[in-house]
Amino acid sequence: MSLILASASPRRQELLRLITEDFLVHNSNIDESLVPGLSPADAVLLLARRKALAVQQECPRDAVIGADTVVAIDGFILGKPRDNADAALMLRQLSGRTHEVFTGVCLALPAPGMENAFVSRAQVTFAPLGEDEILSYVASGEPADKAGAYGIQGLGARFIERINGDYYTVMGLPVCGLYHLMREQGLL
Repeated sequence: MSLILASASPRRQELLRLITEDFLVHNSNIDESLVPGLSPADAVLLLARRKALAVQQECPRDAVIGADTVVAIDGFILGKPRDNADAALMLRQLSGRTHEVFTGVCLALPAPGMENAFVSRAQVTFAPLGEDEILSYVASGEPADKAGAYGIQGLGARFIERINGDYYTVMGLPVCGLYHLMREQGLL
């Protein structure tokens, strides 16, 4: 049995290496559109599960990890920006405010119907941002493929005043929670 990460994300691969070097990568290629009406926690759990099960259909003898992350503010989910204008709009919404980041994780095991999942939540407070800071950050290209249009592990770090919760949840894979789940399931 192999361990497979159902994600092409370099960040998730880097974080899983903090737990184990012994894994393969297989992108799930699922439709990541959010289902309207779901809470942020339910949305990331659903997408994490879909990713894990899609890869497990191709690799039924393996354990598969799926994960998904969203940013939410005022009850609205901010996914990945469609373009630079959308990224700038998201950053204006986050400026000087506290928002939540949700990461869902699903560990699908080879036995049919054997899956374990959890959601980790963190609160992140942004410093107030000037328009020049927003436009400069958007021009860097970093917001393009990030939920909420920022990367905490990159240039976006300079905007973060405070985090309440797990830093790695904001990065996209809650290392501690996944580590304990993998130990419970005998994968480590």
